[in-house]
Amino acid sequence: MNEQPVRHLLGLSGGKDSAALAIYLRDKVPDMEYFFADTGAELPETLEFVDLMEDYLGKKIVRLNAGRGFDYYLKLNSNYLPTARTRWCTINLKLKPFEEFVGDDNAISYVAIRADEPHRVGYLSTKPNIKAIYPFKEDGLIKDDIVRILEESGVGLPEYYNWRSRSGCYFCFYQRKTEWIGLHDRHPDLFEKAKEFELYHKSKGRNHTWSQDESLDQILTRREEIISESLQPKKADKSKNLLDSVLREEDDDDENGCLVCFK
Repeated sequence: MNEQPVRHLLGLSGGKDSAALAIYLRDKVPDMEYFFADTGAELPETLEFVDLMEDYLGKKIVRLNAGRGFDYYLKLNSNYLPTARTRWCTINLKLKPFEEFVGDDNAISYVAIRADEPHRVGYLSTKPNIKAIYPFKEDGLIKDDIVRILEESGVGLPEYYNWRSRSGCYFCFYQRKTEWIGLHDRHPDLFEKAKEFELYHKSKGRNHTWSQDESLDQILTRREEIISESLQPKKADKSKNLLDSVLREEDDDDENGCLVCFK
């Protein structure tokens, strides 16, 4: 009996690191399978970037979660919003779909954690048939290398990096307050939808907001103050524009952030 072939899998989050890894490995692992877990709450820029990557790679990127996006699981969770402590969104919209996609096949999962992220390990499946490897770590590639790979390929960085530090859902609770303002300015319809979730909880007597200790309306009332604070020099940051600053600050957030969503 022939042994079951090993599947080679690379998940694209819509972020720069996973995109750079796909480009880096395109000719090294010709039988790579690409997938994207679409939460149904992605930024338009993220979806456009995934389409661009599909064209560049010349291979189909399998979309997971067909018909079961965020709204579906929100109802299953009694309309309680996910938080940093109760990340049912990550479990139901990213991790479970990935393991279902793999099934019982033997698989190698290529993870886009860089050599300059020694504290991060990413998502490790408990399934014995899935093995994670880290090409960037193994080859010593850091953030500057990732940006170079994207630029030299012609793909470039996702457009949301002009105002946001990560990929992920438009209402992600890991967003900075300045990024909520950016969402309001660039996608007012999505900002209003995020507000509706907060207002629903308020109508039920719950004090639940996306951003810690502050509603989206309150963020808007402090707009100028928040923007002014964000422009103040931090540490030895010598960034001359928003994009450079965002890229420099990207890894300063909570190391427990949803790497499976953002990378």
